[in-house]
Amino acid sequence: MYALVDCNNFYTSCERVFQPQYNGKPVVVLSNNDGCIISRSDEAKALGIPMAAAEFKIREMLAQNNVKVFSSNYALYGDMSQRAMDVMREFTPHVEVYSIDEAFLNFEGMNISDYDDYGKQIKTKLLKGLSLPVCIGFAATKALSKVANKIARKYPEKTNGVYVIDTEEKRIKALKWTKIEAVWGIGYRMKKKMKAKNILTAYDFTEPFHENWIKKEMGVIGLRLRKELLGESVLTIEEPSDKKSIAITRSFPKQLTDFDSLRERISTFASVCAEKLRQQNSCCHTIIVMLSTMEHKTPTTKEYYHHAVTLPFGTNSTLTINQAALRILEKLYEENKGQRFQKAGVIVTQLINTNEKQLHLFEEENPKHHLLMKAIDNINTKIGSRKVKLGIQDSQTWNMKQNMLSPKYTTQFDQILVVKCH
Repeated sequence: MYALVDCNNFYTSCERVFQPQYNGKPVVVLSNNDGCIISRSDEAKALGIPMAAAEFKIREMLAQNNVKVFSSNYALYGDMSQRAMDVMREFTPHVEVYSIDEAFLNFEGMNISDYDDYGKQIKTKLLKGLSLPVCIGFAATKALSKVANKIARKYPEKTNGVYVIDTEEKRIKALKWTKIEAVWGIGYRMKKKMKAKNILTAYDFTEPFHENWIKKEMGVIGLRLRKELLGESVLTIEEPSDKKSIAITRSFPKQLTDFDSLRERISTFASVCAEKLRQQNSCCHTIIVMLSTMEHKTPTTKEYYHHAVTLPFGTNSTLTINQAALRILEKLYEENKGQRFQKAGVIVTQLINTNEKQLHLFEEENPKHHLLMKAIDNINTKIGSRKVKLGIQDSQTWNMKQNMLSPKYTTQFDQILVVKCH
């Protein structure tokens, strides 16, 4: 049996944990640089506030309806997500983190007589321990647990936030209720093709006479999804694995034209990439630097410029990756002088495990780099994240526009919530 646990309106729920005065009131959270709406409370949804709407376009609407607006606080959301996943692991060791607010749970080998009651125990523990409201769907497959979760979310009064598909009758009823665009893995383009083929619900998708068409249009992925909806489990819990590439990209508070400012940013991004490589015990072979422009007259028009360099040896050295990234930046800047850059990034790819690193006969980085990086990581662990850095990195803080940022209640000692008892 599988379960999908989904935190309701996760970002807004995290904000309400420490500011409960906004419970029952409309709340929204904005994207980077206070751009678009990326999370809405149920009350905000009821007002008709659209997802992904630019904040400046609906600012008057937000003010008229007394909507509380927060800047995105990813440090808080990431920590709350980790705490939620730890609570779920108390109920089963088999947890697949699907996204920051979703996880699949597998109960194989466990003797559970009442899944509805077990789900309510998980829900209660998350609500009491973290004040996070969740919905849980149980079923024999991962795809069906997604469907069950949607039913639990749609009908909270009837389901109490937990729904179990444990009979054939429930499975068929759930599939007939689920629109095809709500099926896990069906995107916008595929939805249009499905509807043209008169496949309007998840139940239509499982009809035998559609199998050949599904195989032709979606291949083995579509056939697996069909089996899952029929109740045959073919998608197992995926064990966490190291990332196959690491990217650090950021938009600037203002457009940049001078090389020195760009160099400082690229150096910082390269250093963070190297640090993340060492954290997962990996090395990279290829470094990519990306720059992006945005026209004032047509903000939706963007131009991307990028170059890559592949090293003859694997590395996770901040010095080596930084030097390679700056060489790429010099070339990009020379080719695009006069441009106003809105965004930049560094990507490291072709990753290998550090223990599997092959030595190069003629070219290899200085072996002292390994000891130096180890010393820097140890110091930063003791005195604070990224206190020791390269001289080229500026001491100024390039913060995003976050005019409505809440405190980092769980990750900064000086921002811990203070409760006064009388």
